[in-house]
Formats: sequence, structure tokens, C-alpha cells
Amino acid sequence: MSEIAATTQNSSNAASLLKRIAAQGGYEAGMMLRNGEQLLLAIILPLLAMIGLVLTPLIDGVSDTRINAVAPGVLALCVVSTAFTGQGITTGFDRRYGVLRFLATTPLGKAGLIAGKALAVLMVVAIQVVVLGAAALIMGWNPFAHGDPGCIIATAIVFILVGVLTFTALGLLIAGSVRPEATLAITNLVWVLLAAVGGLLMPVRHLGGIWGPILEFLPSAALGDGLRSAFYHGEFNGIALLSLVIWGALATLGASRWFKWD
Repeated sequence: MSEIAATTQNSSNAASLLKRIAAQGGYEAGMMLRNGEQLLLAIILPLLAMIGLVLTPLIDGVSDTRINAVAPGVLALCVVSTAFTGQGITTGFDRRYGVLRFLATTPLGKAGLIAGKALAVLMVVAIQVVVLGAAALIMGWNPFAHGDPGCIIATAIVFILVGVLTFTALGLLIAGSVRPEATLAITNLVWVLLAAVGGLLMPVRHLGGIWGPILEFLPSAALGDGLRSAFYHGEFNGIALLSLVIWGALATLGASRWFKWD
């Protein structure tokens, strides 16, 4: 009987933890969406990037149409905007004002707090994908022109999920190891660089020069290439996924080693 009681108690504790994580994730997602700066970063800037690239010849030759070439990269940009820049800035200032230290002492715990943040990012990214995907469809995007819809959707989901985990870990690594003001500057600067030349919006090989082979090792290039392979060719890019997983593992190890709660 004692074993049954212990098992029941453990199940109850696990269910309570999941409820707390879900509540924390919902709260943080709501805060992100109500924040004007976060909304600008999450929706407006990727939308402007998509419109700008469709109206200019910068990405000509990458795919059959400009919107087909641009849309997968914009989805990758959404992941980086929310998981890396948005979550990094939020966590950095939560750390500065003692919010992290306080929440870590509640029943939510450190692991629950991090899980809640990852869940919030997933919620916001899902909204971004729906909104910006709909905008791309209105602009003429044909996401299933080159493959089976089921395979393309499944591949895109895998890369988005792994991308969220990887860039959330990178954001937490920076937010937990430097001052909030430095986090703000670093994450915004890195976002601009990755969007411009990091393989998010266009393949790094399309940029030309000697930097292409080097930039292909960036996690942003892996995420962008994975989504482009899915939507351009209906293929699963295993090398890109492996690169993204390695970056995620290294970022997670770094965050667990150097993250400071106060």
C-alpha cells in the first residue's frame, strides 16, 4: 500500500509541476505579446523583411519565385527573434530585478522556470508562424510546390522545435552571464547580423565571397537551410539538423555552467 501511495503522490507532484509550467508559460507568452517592443521584434520586423525582399532583386535565383525563396527564411527569423533576442532580453532584465531569484525559490523551481520560458517561446513562435505564414500565402507563397505536404510540414516542425530549443539556450546563456544592458546590445546586434549575413533570410552561399563556407556552420544557417530544404525541395536536411543539435547541446551546457540567477 505504501508503494501505491508513493506512486500516486509522485504522479500528483508531476501533474502539479506540469500545471505550474503551463501557467508560467502562458503568463510569459502573454507578457511578450503585450509588450510593444517584443511585438515589433516578433511580427512587424519579420513582416517588413519579407515584404522588402519580395520587392527587391536581392534573393533572385534562389527559388522559382521571390516569395517562395523568402518565406522559409522569414520563419527562421521568427524563431531567432523570439527564442534568442526576445527571451534573452526578458530573462536578462528579470535577472537584474531579482525576478529569477524569487521564482527559483517557488514550487516552480529552476527547471520549471526554464521549461516555462521554453513553452512561452513555443507559443509565440506558433503565433508568428500562423500570422506570417498567412501573410506569405496572401503574397503568393506555394509551400508545397516541391514535395509531399505531410513530409514538408513534419520536417518544418522538427527544425522549428530544435531551433527554438537551440536559440532559447543561446539566449539564456547570454542573459545569464552578462549584464542586462550588455544582453540588450548583444542580442539585438547578433539578430541584425544573423538576419543580414547569417543564413536566415537567404542561403550564405548566395552572398558570395570567401565567408560562405564558414558562415554555413552557424546555427542560423543550419535553421534557415533546414527550412529551405524542406520547402524548396521537399527534402530533410540531416546535416543542418545535426549542426543545429550540436549548437543546442553546447549552448545548453554553457548555460547550465555559467548561468547566474542573480
